Amino acid sequence: MNEWIDELCDLAAAGERAVLVTVAGIRGSAPREIGAKMIVTATETIGTIGGGQLEYQGTRIAVGMLDDTSATLRSFPLGSAMGQCCGGVVEILFEPLGDGIPDWLRDLRALHGQNVPTVVATRVSQSNPAKFLVTADQVFAKDEAKVDTAMVSRARDILKGPRSTARNVQELFEPIVMPDLNIAVFGAGHVGTAVVAALANLECNIRWIDSRRRIFRNVPTNVRAIEAQEPALEVAALPPNSFFLVMTHSHALDFDICDRILRRRDARYCGLIGSQSKRRRFEKRFRQQDLSPALIDNLVCPIGVDGISGKKPAEIAVAVAAEVLKIQERAARRAGQTFPDNVHRLRG
Repeated sequence: MNEWIDELCDLAAAGERAVLVTVAGIRGSAPREIGAKMIVTATETIGTIGGGQLEYQGTRIAVGMLDDTSATLRSFPLGSAMGQCCGGVVEILFEPLGDGIPDWLRDLRALHGQNVPTVVATRVSQSNPAKFLVTADQVFAKDEAKVDTAMVSRARDILKGPRSTARNVQELFEPIVMPDLNIAVFGAGHVGTAVVAALANLECNIRWIDSRRRIFRNVPTNVRAIEAQEPALEVAALPPNSFFLVMTHSHALDFDICDRILRRRDARYCGLIGSQSKRRRFEKRFRQQDLSPALIDNLVCPIGVDGISGKKPAEIAVAVAAEVLKIQERAARRAGQTFPDNVHRLRG
């Protein structure tokens, strides 16, 4: 996720020096994907680039660069040099931040806050370094003379495509976009709370809906809590291909919500908490309301991946989160997207 933007801005605003550490390239197997980030200050690390010796050495190097002003790219052979079983080669970009918030970071925070898809284009070169932001129709750069038209074109191609981080020799392109995993959780009881807590750690947008007043507690930053007198009406607020998890305090309300989800015909997942007997009752009522068998088949009940039979809220939450990830990844692969699988080739 992109919390590093706010974290880095807050550190810079407070006058605390920091180094932004980014996985910029991978050959073979590695513990994290290209684009993974860690912030290093004199007293702490925020985020992770995979742990182990790689992170230890990266942190040590970053601490030594806190007073530097120029970025550098370094290569780390994991197997031979560090004894990590991944065995690949990881390239790490170290970017020290000087005093104050740099222009690119200030602009990035504003664009991200406005939900404007943006690519951070970085050229690591001792003779001609550059960092600028590219949107569909604008380029944000402190030194316009360093803006490379070829890099701008490549960045805009990324915005039109799968929007995945890309590397080209000494050029790094990082798309900063809102996640396309949209989830609605209906119900803020014990299970709903546990499910939201588990899902909030993923790169996703969550709408958490309940009709009861003052029911929400400790709402994560990427979760929008909604007190709705008629929760079923919130079904229409989600975009196509959204995930819906239904676990309210009322079977009648569950039925109404599921009915609206199924009739949308564009939900990626309609999950209803409950047993097989609850599913059979709902199926019977759906047939009575002339819902087609094909639409009824889209109802998932019980929910959660197979093999986890625990009934505690935390156990259900883990099973549900795993099922959401499994379905999302399967759909993305069908669409031709490439998910990080710890094996990447450097371009160029």
